[in-house]
Amino acid sequence: MRQVRAAIIAALFIPGALSGLVFPTQAAAQDVTLRSRDGGIELSGTMLGFDGEFYRIDSRYGELTVDSSGVLCEGVGCPSLTDFVAELRISGAATMGALLMPALIESFAQRNGYGAEPGTLAEGGTRYSFTDGDREIGRFDIAPSSTDEGFADLLADEADIVVALREVRPAEQELARQAGLGDLTQPNRSRVLALDALVPVVAPDNPVTEVSLPHLAGVLSGQIDNWQTLGGPDAPIVLHLPREGSGLVQALEDQLLQPPALTLRSAETVRHQNAADLAAAVSEDALGLGFVSAAEVGNSRPIVLTGSCGFHLRGTRQAIKTEDYPLTMPVFVYMPARRLPKLAREFLEFTRSAPAQIVIRRAGFVDQTPEELPLDAQGDRLANAIAVAEGEVGLTELKRLVDTLEPMRRLTTSFRFEAGSAGLDAQSRSNVQQLARALEVGEYDGRTLVFIGFSDGQGPSEGNLQIAGERAASVRDAVIAAAEASDLAGITLETDAFGEAMPMACDDTVWGRQVNRRVEVWLR
Repeated sequence: MRQVRAAIIAALFIPGALSGLVFPTQAAAQDVTLRSRDGGIELSGTMLGFDGEFYRIDSRYGELTVDSSGVLCEGVGCPSLTDFVAELRISGAATMGALLMPALIESFAQRNGYGAEPGTLAEGGTRYSFTDGDREIGRFDIAPSSTDEGFADLLADEADIVVALREVRPAEQELARQAGLGDLTQPNRSRVLALDALVPVVAPDNPVTEVSLPHLAGVLSGQIDNWQTLGGPDAPIVLHLPREGSGLVQALEDQLLQPPALTLRSAETVRHQNAADLAAAVSEDALGLGFVSAAEVGNSRPIVLTGSCGFHLRGTRQAIKTEDYPLTMPVFVYMPARRLPKLAREFLEFTRSAPAQIVIRRAGFVDQTPEELPLDAQGDRLANAIAVAEGEVGLTELKRLVDTLEPMRRLTTSFRFEAGSAGLDAQSRSNVQQLARALEVGEYDGRTLVFIGFSDGQGPSEGNLQIAGERAASVRDAVIAAAEASDLAGITLETDAFGEAMPMACDDTVWGRQVNRRVEVWLR
């Protein structure tokens, strides 16, 4: 199986390799016959899996899922119905294996009265053995490695879910489709577990306190290699990064080096196996500049992000949660189109719960619980809005914004769009599902939700205002469509738009303009 996994990783980077890749069938699969209890129906095939409730077999009619309570299973491949042990294999980003997943698993077990004993796997990683009294009921394996290897494990049938610090790549999507895992880009195939952020850090005594995103991109690509360019001493910049292939590095490439198409520099770059080592090394390197997740800053000092227009953005918990911080990094969970055991499904459902959000916060990540923020908590955003308001039209629109939003509260759920597209990005698609679930359980009954559109500052302000309004309406409609089980009679859903009145970033870069095109949700 490791050879298959290596072939998958190679196929992701070698053009044309997809066509020659053959996916394995279950090595342990065996022929079985399922008969209805009255003997009237008989179905033969190859046993592909059992989740404690349903058989999954490959028959002449294709892959079928059959309720075990309605049939009798005959053949050496039939599993035990009484001694079934649920299994869940989790692979992906190293951070989740060291911090997040163990904390969530232990909390899930405790709240359900299960024992959860951790042990070390032979190939590395951790196995949690779940017990209910004297009986073992489940085994959850955590294999922390990297986002790349997590997707490779999923495709090689060595993982059931992937925890990723980036979106699935097109090549991985195609491989998953060929392997019968479904479309991993669909809403029910992925969701955001938590939020983190990419934070540039330096040593505590480094004189540089702020840096622009274009300058960070220049450092990463090697176009800037001296601190003097950033307002520091005349000395070389030593770049500290995680090991190659890590999700954090790939997130850096996605968010800072595209576009324009740049590549990471190799000179004067120090690689580290884990984030703790990286933060510690930067804190002791007077010439070092590193990137870590917001959960693992350690003794290093974060740098404030700024721009040519004078904006200042800090990686605070609130700014990350609202995605106002430009280098916010969602922690994705990807799940294939197959049924997981009941215990595994219950665990994944638990990760959405309020108790799980507390665990996520304690682990140093930003949780997914929506919060309501008043207008006076907007800080840098309002300062930016005042700074760019020009002429009578700009001041009039700014006054309308303040008058409209002052009696309302902002929900920490934002929506942004893919580059060059009217479609929502992956984080926002997950936000649609999250908000729809909240509407379905009546969390906002009796309230008014206003979807407010914003734009960049390119082009005529009247046109930007119209486009922003259209974006707000499209997000509202997407949430309504996703809230299939909700009675919306007790909720008012409105739209409004302020165009370019409250920019989040400078409009002089492609990235800045993309960030400014967003939809926010305000409540009254």
